[in-house]
Amino acid sequence: MRGCCYIALAMLARILCWLALAATAMAQTAGDSVLSQVRQYRNTHAAEILRSYAELLAIPDLATDTANIRRNAEAIQAQLQARGVATRLLEAPDSPPIVLGDLKGAAGAGARTLIIYAHYDGQPVDAAQWKSPPWQPVFRDEQGRDIPLEQAVRDPESRVYARAASDDKAPIGAILAALDALRAAGVAPRIHFKFFFEGEEEAGSPHLRAAIESYRDLLKADAWLICDGPVHQTRHMQVYFGARGVTGLEMTVYGPQRPLHSGHYGNWAPNPAAMLANLLSAMRDDDARIRIPHFYDEVRPLTSAEREALQRMPDIDGQLKTELQIARTEAPCSPPAPSPACPQEGATRIEQNIMQPALNIRGFEAGHTGAKAQNAVMTEAHASIDFRLVPDQSPQRVQQRVEDFIRGRGYTVVHDAPDAAVRMAHPRLIRLEWEPGYPAARSDMASPVARDVIAAIERATGSVYEMPTLGGSVPMYLFTDVLKTPAIGVPIVNHDNNQHAANENLRLRNFWEGIDIFAAILTQ
Repeated sequence: MRGCCYIALAMLARILCWLALAATAMAQTAGDSVLSQVRQYRNTHAAEILRSYAELLAIPDLATDTANIRRNAEAIQAQLQARGVATRLLEAPDSPPIVLGDLKGAAGAGARTLIIYAHYDGQPVDAAQWKSPPWQPVFRDEQGRDIPLEQAVRDPESRVYARAASDDKAPIGAILAALDALRAAGVAPRIHFKFFFEGEEEAGSPHLRAAIESYRDLLKADAWLICDGPVHQTRHMQVYFGARGVTGLEMTVYGPQRPLHSGHYGNWAPNPAAMLANLLSAMRDDDARIRIPHFYDEVRPLTSAEREALQRMPDIDGQLKTELQIARTEAPCSPPAPSPACPQEGATRIEQNIMQPALNIRGFEAGHTGAKAQNAVMTEAHASIDFRLVPDQSPQRVQQRVEDFIRGRGYTVVHDAPDAAVRMAHPRLIRLEWEPGYPAARSDMASPVARDVIAAIERATGSVYEMPTLGGSVPMYLFTDVLKTPAIGVPIVNHDNNQHAANENLRLRNFWEGIDIFAAILTQ
């Protein structure tokens, strides 16, 4: 009898295994069918999709432009409502509204809830540097020639140029199109989704924490999907599980009260440009190592899973050097003494270096150059820098260490414009104006929700690269640390999009693939 029981149990196990495999195959077939319908929809309605997206890009979107930033929010709200998404604007004093959409899935009560995050504001612009007006969307072919929308529809390698075309209205446009495609196919989302579209990320999200804490009950979820940042430089889809933090600093060094003739007063009157240049070189060496004492002390070591993920990334340094026309890369990823996050001295690959903190000099201003150059000692010199932070660094600790270092170089630090008495009392005077900034964050790469998101993207595009941390900064810590919810980055835009610069653009193939990706996630 005991042998018969064993045989029966073995047969039952095989039957259950067959059933599981059959269910998986059926689910895969159903998923492929949905994606096929989504692609057919976007191919048929491509012109309509692009026309609607261009209308959104045409609304100026600086966070400080109160009237237009609200126009953006209200336009996105109307677009979501037209697709059956329950929508409201989350208001906070002196900040752009947050667009919150709520879309119940077909799985019923108790289903997993995901919140999809993107931002609808864009970086400031210098219109003189743009080939066309920043908020006048223009389609161009691979040779950079202007083309009509109807031609762009037929060429996935063409691009749309406008501020926020890729950073970060692209995922919003792709989500709206994915919802249209799924509705046309008669397919409902499998789980509960919410959409959280912020309007001041490019201004540092100064009010986001207060908003999240005020509306905490509306933001309960199993995970956040952060739809910001680019795909991999190989044009391959990637997901990321962390983001560097950031804090910015404006620096002013003072010289004489009025400009002085450099022949009559040079080598005598302090030159603020030279002083500030020397100070910056003392803070950062030619290989991008930060020289400020103890700056790397809090850097969190990478886990074994994170190190293995980095090792699986393709080596693209050579490709990027050719693309960017540079003969060298800046940094071995380790600081002067090897850190826990990057213990190997001399490693130079880009994905290893973005695991480290960075000091970027984003601007320097003192006098004039070229035809406007003057033989003079100027009154002031200005620098604008930003620090990219990694877990477990805090903006406050970094700011304190920077100020201590500058004082150690003999400077008196002030935070407001000095009067004549202060200028005369201190031989080395510097004004520091800090942006508030925020810390880095990192989520578990092996969580069940992370594996499900990756599976959905693989269904839409094939294999996916997994990055422990994005090189850029998004306020992911608010979701991981304040709301105690995992966050996963799902970027869709091209890496060569001129993000934060003039002539920002979105490659249309990325947009079409983004629609597929969000349709797959919504129905996974």
